[in-house]
Amino acid sequence: MEWKNFVLEECPASAFYIPNFTTTQEESFLLAQVDRTPKPRWTQLSHRRLINYGGVPHPKGMIAEAMPPWLQGYVDKVNQLDGVFEDGRKANHVLVNEYLAGQGIMPHSDGPLFHPTITTISCGSHAVLEFHEPQESADEGKTTMQRVPVTKLLVEPRSLLILKDDMYHKYLHSIAEVERDVIDRSVANLSRNNFQLNDVLDRTTRISFTIRHVPKTSKMKIKLF
Repeated sequence: MEWKNFVLEECPASAFYIPNFTTTQEESFLLAQVDRTPKPRWTQLSHRRLINYGGVPHPKGMIAEAMPPWLQGYVDKVNQLDGVFEDGRKANHVLVNEYLAGQGIMPHSDGPLFHPTITTISCGSHAVLEFHEPQESADEGKTTMQRVPVTKLLVEPRSLLILKDDMYHKYLHSIAEVERDVIDRSVANLSRNNFQLNDVLDRTTRISFTIRHVPKTSKMKIKLF
């Protein structure tokens, strides 16, 4: 698959959106594997829960853990996208996030612990990712930080989203804490999916698999399964 053919020209550099990157059968398989994950493996946050596979990224270096076999095949599938991580790098970390209907995430960037490429497989439900540019604003001698909306992306179940360049470095991304999304003209990839302007999409549980490369890791792998 030539992933560069899926570039979203409507976005700042660079976003690539591949619908149906996985099949419905693969989606069901992935959801079943996540569903049977033991509760202690999860990290519970205030608005979602997550699992780190491959290790836990840390400024001093990630202690590498072997990827479970059921997930390794999908890491390999992303790694087979020629040059997606540049210079022969391969993904070695997967962050699994569970979002229930009405849950989201505040504007943030993924930061310097990762190679600046995000690849995310979505399963179960759609999501609308919102991108913001942080800008300083001076008012009455006080400097405050504002978030200026840039664009939105609708990611459907079974899709793969790839973010690079300014979409990684310059802009923050978030998911609003709502139970349904209204599709408006700010959704940049509306022509690439199955929905239309003004459609109202009810959320269900979404499982996202963010597959990335962590440059600083230990050479020894720990097996936890």
